[in-house]
Amino acid sequence: MPSHDKIYLYRMTHIGNIPHILEFGITHVSSPHANPQFVSVGDQSLISTRTNHLLDNGKRLGDYIPFYFGARTPMLFVMQRGFNNVPATAPEDIVYCVSTLQKIVDLSLDFVFTDGHAIDSFSSLYYPDNIDDINNLLDFDAINAKYWRDEADLDRKRRKEAEFLVLGDIPLNAISGYIVYNEQAKAKLMEYGIGERFVVIKNNFYF
Repeated sequence: MPSHDKIYLYRMTHIGNIPHILEFGITHVSSPHANPQFVSVGDQSLISTRTNHLLDNGKRLGDYIPFYFGARTPMLFVMQRGFNNVPATAPEDIVYCVSTLQKIVDLSLDFVFTDGHAIDSFSSLYYPDNIDDINNLLDFDAINAKYWRDEADLDRKRRKEAEFLVLGDIPLNAISGYIVYNEQAKAKLMEYGIGERFVVIKNNFYF
């Protein structure tokens, strides 16, 4: 099997959730280690819809913890700007927890992935035995694009939102590092005990 250590996975979370992640990893809402003080930065109406959305494998989308394959997603835009009844969150309060496909494989975590937004009926579901063909199954040009609106390609937004879904809790050692907006956010993560070399400032990952 080829190495997939250059296929990055991004999980966005509020900076206030980082201390819990450092103790328990990224935990599922139904986990015995779930964060009782979890700070949400997502669209609650969409989260509710996702919870009971049935996937082709018979599991519910809400059973999984989702990652994106790229940055600057439509969801991040909503988080920062506060559209659709979602309170606006300052970019320095949003942290990317970064993993890789290879780390997830090495840790034998159960996963599936999609070629677009997971609740979109046009998106297809793929399994671990499909990962060697992932570069052909996903549109990484759309995933890595700075913008998603294209009058000549109305499906581009869906493809940009391809998801990597991990079943259950994710251990701390699955996280390779953290991306933040500015020095203020980096300093806060270092105060939490994260080594400086694991925190990277990339304000171009934000709006």
